[in-house]
Amino acid sequence: MPRTRSLPVVLLPLLAASCGGDAGGNDAGGETVDDAVEESGETAPVVCNGSIHLCDRRYDQVAYPTTHNAMSNADDGWIAPNQNHGITRQLEDGVRALMLDTHDDAGQTMLCHGYCWAGSKPLADGLGEIAAFLEDHPREIVTIIFESYVTAAATAAAFEDAALMDLLFVPPPAGPWPTLNSMIDAGTRLVVFTDNEGGAYPWYLDVWTWAWETDFDNQAPRDFSCARNRGSDGNLLFIFNHFLTNPVADPDLAEQVNYNPLLIDRLHECQAGSGRLPNFVTVDFYDLGDLFAAVDALNAP
Repeated sequence: MPRTRSLPVVLLPLLAASCGGDAGGNDAGGETVDDAVEESGETAPVVCNGSIHLCDRRYDQVAYPTTHNAMSNADDGWIAPNQNHGITRQLEDGVRALMLDTHDDAGQTMLCHGYCWAGSKPLADGLGEIAAFLEDHPREIVTIIFESYVTAAATAAAFEDAALMDLLFVPPPAGPWPTLNSMIDAGTRLVVFTDNEGGAYPWYLDVWTWAWETDFDNQAPRDFSCARNRGSDGNLLFIFNHFLTNPVADPDLAEQVNYNPLLIDRLHECQAGSGRLPNFVTVDFYDLGDLFAAVDALNAP
């Protein structure tokens, strides 16, 4: 597999009108939703993942800004990183799904991209960042998609160490995905997929049982395709891979493809061709380009 302390900050009118505007960062005026509500004396709107429009939608009916190789980042000094910023900053900026690679390094379960000498972090530490974010943001749902080279037991031990077990989502035995609001009310706000030993635990979901993807091995924009790569056509969740590797990730490559209209046009093309909403819009260097605007467009009422 190629694998906000408050909600993303926008002015209240923008929140009500357009799903919260840009999914990451503060508005230019510095006024939060809470500030606006307090000044007006109105009741704060109920939001899910930063939007009043998403609460009644099922998990599979929502698009999520997603980072490819989320652990590999320039701020932490990784070699040939896929992102500029680390996990905490990604989540604070509005990312809601993280692709993470795990490896065994001298008996320790680590976040690494292929070779741990190029950059690494204990999995429990990375999960601890997610735990802290979820604690501070009680109406946010986060998804992890693992490319795993460790056992399910080793992964579960890291979740225990990060005190995340109570937040893990277990899908119902039958029927549709729940709505975001019901997941939030139940306190199960962390969804975990894996490509290795999925199903070993009820919350450790086999990604190719639930999702399908577009190809991830693209060197130039002309290589992009909407054709299905891994996963079955019958799977509800759509992993939309939209990044270039030539020979590794690079900001210059992201500058070629992360912007509209290319990004949004390709999203609409693949949505029309498959009949499925691109759920996990996956990019390198998420802070370059129009990822959040494109996801907002997909999630528009």
